[in-house]
Amino acid sequence: MSHNDTIPLYQSSQSDIDEIENMMNDGFQSGPGTVLPARPPSPIRPSIPVSSSPFVQSNLPQLPPSSSSTTQKVTPVPAPPPAGNFGSSEGSKTIGGSGFGSPPNTLTEPVWDTVKRDLSRIVSNLKLVVFPNPNREDPGKALRDWDLWGPFFFIVFLGLTLSWSASVKKSEVFAVAFALLAAGAVILTLNVLLLGGHIIFFQSLSLLGYCLFPLDVGAVICMLKDNVILKMIVVTVTLAWSSWAAYPFMSAAVNPRRKALALYPVFLMYVSVGFLIIAID
Repeated sequence: MSHNDTIPLYQSSQSDIDEIENMMNDGFQSGPGTVLPARPPSPIRPSIPVSSSPFVQSNLPQLPPSSSSTTQKVTPVPAPPPAGNFGSSEGSKTIGGSGFGSPPNTLTEPVWDTVKRDLSRIVSNLKLVVFPNPNREDPGKALRDWDLWGPFFFIVFLGLTLSWSASVKKSEVFAVAFALLAAGAVILTLNVLLLGGHIIFFQSLSLLGYCLFPLDVGAVICMLKDNVILKMIVVTVTLAWSSWAAYPFMSAAVNPRRKALALYPVFLMYVSVGFLIIAID
């Protein structure tokens, strides 16, 4: 078949070709200025809200709280105490008053503050032990804040008073008095502990030392007034006072059936001190 040969077209094909040619001719005649209508814009899509939180909030309605969650009560957690300077005076007062926490630092305080605190403690313990007060019925509460400065002072003061009262061998009198009082307090404390007494060793030493205060007063009076009858009266009164001061503490520390075994040595030591006060001239 040659190129000059033509192939007959069907009627439907010829009509389609004619329609295409007509459309092309219309386009050329309309000119380049004519713009075909653009397709209608697409509808705006709803945007997704962006939240600053890492969790996207849901639009679903919240579920009502269950009955079990409404009946439970939430216990509030107490806030921690504010961090303060525990070395200051306000912090030390707060801690000392409540009884919680560590004690205030006394290594950097002035010497006069330490002396005033020790003197106030000695006066407080002396009132609780020697003078009548409601706390004498509870020995553990009366001498809870015990110390050894007060007993040491009363022992030394009594030894010095007896040595000043002696006309000869003053140093020997002081040595005998100091050894008698110090060794006697230790022996009496060991006696109470061996009897099954519930008392601290140094607390017992502190108690016996504070009970020497009436005898110290009697020794001063006997040193000022050199009268045998007056000495006997003063020593009898101060001896009874010292024994009365030591009685509730020593009797409460041991079993009631062993009370006499604990009190008799104490009374014997105070009688020995009273004899020294009368005998020394």
